[in-house]
Amino acid sequence: MRVLVLHAHPVAESFNGALYREICTRLAKAGHDVDACDLYAEGFDPVLTRQERLDYHAPDKNTANVDAHVQRLMRAEALVLSHPVWNFGMPAILKGYLDRVFLPGISFKIVDGKVRPNLRHISKVAVVTTYGADPLRAFLAGDPPKRFAKRTLRYLVKPGAAFSYLALYDMNRVSEEKRRRFLSRAGELMDRF
Repeated sequence: MRVLVLHAHPVAESFNGALYREICTRLAKAGHDVDACDLYAEGFDPVLTRQERLDYHAPDKNTANVDAHVQRLMRAEALVLSHPVWNFGMPAILKGYLDRVFLPGISFKIVDGKVRPNLRHISKVAVVTTYGADPLRAFLAGDPPKRFAKRTLRYLVKPGAAFSYLALYDMNRVSEEKRRRFLSRAGELMDRF
């Protein structure tokens, strides 16, 4: 299966960097064709330009500046997001990727004024993430990244697609042992992916 792994953390040596490497390694070991997309390492520009916004609803124009990323997304059969949660949101570079690549005609279509999902070729999704907050604080803040993943992302892909959301909460205070166990859990999730 062709798996697009989207990673968003600026420090390769971070725990999130270790998660990304573990995800890619274990997917490849399981026999998947891994398209590893480290948004920071690739220098992805998250800024939606004025012209891109003007062309947003024109599928014949809206992919002009991000066509390579659109092609990678459209070739994917599965999707893995690997990122931290900062200030109860995903990193700006990942949000910018979603704004610039998940376009009308790509991730969704507008038919008679209504949104229709268009990533039906993606049959598996996993999100592996870390939070500085504990679960209660994330819940009380509405947990926007989890809501996006479990509602919006799940809606855009194939109905009934396999879906996993694996989160390590309270990242700033967890022990090295707990991090090690979480890294292992992420790897095991990819083994079964």
